[in-house]
Amino acid sequence: MKKTLLLFLACSIAMISCKNKPSEKSEHSEYSEISEYSDSTYSIRYAQGFKVERHNGWLSLEISDPQSFNHADTYRFALVSSDDAKTPAGMPRIKVPVKNVVCTTTLQLSGFLKLQALNYISGIMSAKRLFSPTLKQYIDEGKIVKVGKEGDFDVELILASQPSAILVSLSKRGGFDKLEDLGFPLIPYMGYQETSPLAQAEWIKFVGLLTGQAQEADSLFNAIEQSYLSARDTIQSYLQTHTAETPSSKEATTNRPNVLYGKLHGDNWYAMGGESFISKICKDAGARYFMVNDNRTGGVNLDFENIYAMANNVDYWIIQNKSHTALTYQSLLEEDERYADFRPWKEHHIVCCDMSQTPINELSPMEPDTILLDFIHAFHPEFMNDYHPKYYQIICR
Repeated sequence: MKKTLLLFLACSIAMISCKNKPSEKSEHSEYSEISEYSDSTYSIRYAQGFKVERHNGWLSLEISDPQSFNHADTYRFALVSSDDAKTPAGMPRIKVPVKNVVCTTTLQLSGFLKLQALNYISGIMSAKRLFSPTLKQYIDEGKIVKVGKEGDFDVELILASQPSAILVSLSKRGGFDKLEDLGFPLIPYMGYQETSPLAQAEWIKFVGLLTGQAQEADSLFNAIEQSYLSARDTIQSYLQTHTAETPSSKEATTNRPNVLYGKLHGDNWYAMGGESFISKICKDAGARYFMVNDNRTGGVNLDFENIYAMANNVDYWIIQNKSHTALTYQSLLEEDERYADFRPWKEHHIVCCDMSQTPINELSPMEPDTILLDFIHAFHPEFMNDYHPKYYQIICR
């Protein structure tokens, strides 16, 4: 049964990854009339932070915080492909496809990278930890300029790039008022606020709307969705079968490992809440997140004493390593000798993402299926022993 399921999973993911791969665009594509797109192109199934409605010759784009229950702050834009489109007075108009976009966070690059649409980007804030060869080349050639850091933007460079729009993060407002005074539309990018893995990935449709690649974005998302659901359903089926074949209570409870997340930052342990992206992807990977009963979606500061008390009852420990040096069991011990008492430290069950070695900020929002497979491989090595992880893997030394 295990070999059959694994073969099915590998084949289905391989087929999906080969489908609908867009070709590299050397020039901006011509944008088809908005009225030609079917309603299905704009159907949003998971994302809560944006929605699209088609009108006569234009599209309304509404953006809000997906974690806000009443969506009190909603930003509305009119996307037009013709100057003749009649839109509501006072609603900012954005001509699509956009000619130049400034991205103010690395996460905003993921949709452009997945669509191979970097030629639509004219500026970024930071070039740190970039992995894409094309992105690096565009920066070296001056096609993409570094526009400074938050609160200290290089206004002259931004003016010279003449952006059609600037993507901003509402959690980082420093200096954006100055940009707004220049007259460029500021479009909130709220993908990072989505708590569902597939909801984050669905923001590729948002990028597709801006770049005139709505149909390509829809096809790519469908492939991501199929790949993710295939992996999720396959591991869940395997675990159910495994439990049924080993009915003893001990075997049944250890079937789904308990997972710890985060580590000390100063005096506090920083983790993610029980309704976060990381918690949900652990569940889909056949594991129990240690804060599964918590209802928070974002970052949480915890007392180390509480973590220390539960650390011997977890099977795996996930860490995002932001250091430029590789994380090892010894380096953890040098940070805090109490880590040696943690069961995952003793058993070498630490799952790490070395952020300086992987394009996790650039691509992971559009690759939840890959992260899911990484976690399945870590938590159930007997099931995917031939898999090679991309972002998260067990550290061995």
